[in-house]
Amino acid sequence: MKGTSPLNLMLLPMAIAAGLSSPNSAQAQQAAPATAPPAVPAAAPGASSLEDLQRQINEQRLRLEQTQQQLQVQQQELMRLQGALNQEILASARARGATAPVLVPSLNQGPVMVSPPAPAAQGAVVAQNAAASAPATTAVAAAQDPAKPPQENAPQPVGQAPESDSRPPEVAQIFDQPGVLTPRGKFVLEPSVQYGYSSNDRVSLVGYTVIPAILIGLIDVRQVKTTTAVTTLTGRYGLTRRFELEGKLPYVYINGDTVSREIFTGTAQDRVFNADGNGMGDVEMTARYQINEGAADKPFYIGWLRYKSRTGRDLFEVVTDCVTRCVQNTTGTGLPLELPTGSGFEAVQPGLTWLFPSDPVVFFGSLSYLYNFERHNVQRKLLLGQTEELGNIKAGDIIGLNLGLGLALNEKAAISIGYEMNSIGKTEQNGRDAPGSVRITLASLLLGGTYRFNDHVSLNVALGAGVTGDTPDVSLTARVPITF
Repeated sequence: MKGTSPLNLMLLPMAIAAGLSSPNSAQAQQAAPATAPPAVPAAAPGASSLEDLQRQINEQRLRLEQTQQQLQVQQQELMRLQGALNQEILASARARGATAPVLVPSLNQGPVMVSPPAPAAQGAVVAQNAAASAPATTAVAAAQDPAKPPQENAPQPVGQAPESDSRPPEVAQIFDQPGVLTPRGKFVLEPSVQYGYSSNDRVSLVGYTVIPAILIGLIDVRQVKTTTAVTTLTGRYGLTRRFELEGKLPYVYINGDTVSREIFTGTAQDRVFNADGNGMGDVEMTARYQINEGAADKPFYIGWLRYKSRTGRDLFEVVTDCVTRCVQNTTGTGLPLELPTGSGFEAVQPGLTWLFPSDPVVFFGSLSYLYNFERHNVQRKLLLGQTEELGNIKAGDIIGLNLGLGLALNEKAAISIGYEMNSIGKTEQNGRDAPGSVRITLASLLLGGTYRFNDHVSLNVALGAGVTGDTPDVSLTARVPITF
């Protein structure tokens, strides 16, 4: 009985009972020892089937444990994707001043909308993002199917967070440096027009005093009125979702009127000197990189580096109405006969822009430093083909700071207000401060608005008012960014 299988042990009492009830029980008992040995090999298939059944049960238990682990991984991934999606919807809604639906994960029904329905434009965004999350739900359902082999139930890709979940919110642009980067693979063509007007009064006293308050010499009173119009063609391309390149090609028209009356010269009439200039301005190139991945109530930081060429005609290339007055103030007006269209100096400008979305507004600003490269052996053109040696000239560096806030009125319109200030250092000549060079501060208050016609075209208008005497009195800028 030692080699008898459990199945035979169960069948043995039945056989004994059958033998006792048979009329030939004695013969059956005699035949039993003869028939018992053949039953041993017949029990082998039953033992094998039990072992196979136990092995299948173990495999199913192991597969179930693996499936449960995969389900937990898929649930965590779904929660992460849904959290990123909610942050994107919230940041976009705060930037537009609207209430956007928020999706929460549901294991039975998938993403479920729990807030009030969104407008049509927002609904399209939600539908698109929900469709993007569909692979995650499918992967979870596949992980729950125990009929599939283990290799088919392995974790499947559930997609990735939307690329725009870390983009800063869009605000109405009022400064030269935009805060929102161009999406990857997109190209933005932005034609713009800027108009500016400034008026400055200047009084020059040339002479000596005999007693206090009595001047013997020349008093030169001037009013300088300058009007500028700059048309710029700007192109931006997003190399990645966090890096873009920008190029600017400006065309400048400038007109200047100088009203001057020289006292003690025997005339009581004002003299007007007019000059203008037009042509290509200084071409610029800028690279921007988003440093971190901000979100609602978290700041975004964007670093940028700008290069400014001197392709425009500068002050040293135009002819100056100056014979000896530029040095000794005796003859000539000392004014350029043609106004320049460029600064005359190459420069690089690193800067940092930040944006902080805080419902219902977005705060933004930037800090920058512009370094002008020194020019050597500079000459100035005078009348009659003469030139004046100026030596080495270095324009003053500029420290720039601006602050602002933006508010979305609805899905298409937004406004921004801000303050911009630039501190310009003294100009140096041959290593020393140039005669008459002083440090000046330019400051402006700006108000701007943006209206989005569709997903590709929008209009941006910014109005600036100068708050210092050296700043243009008024400036008006209109931009039309077109996305391709």
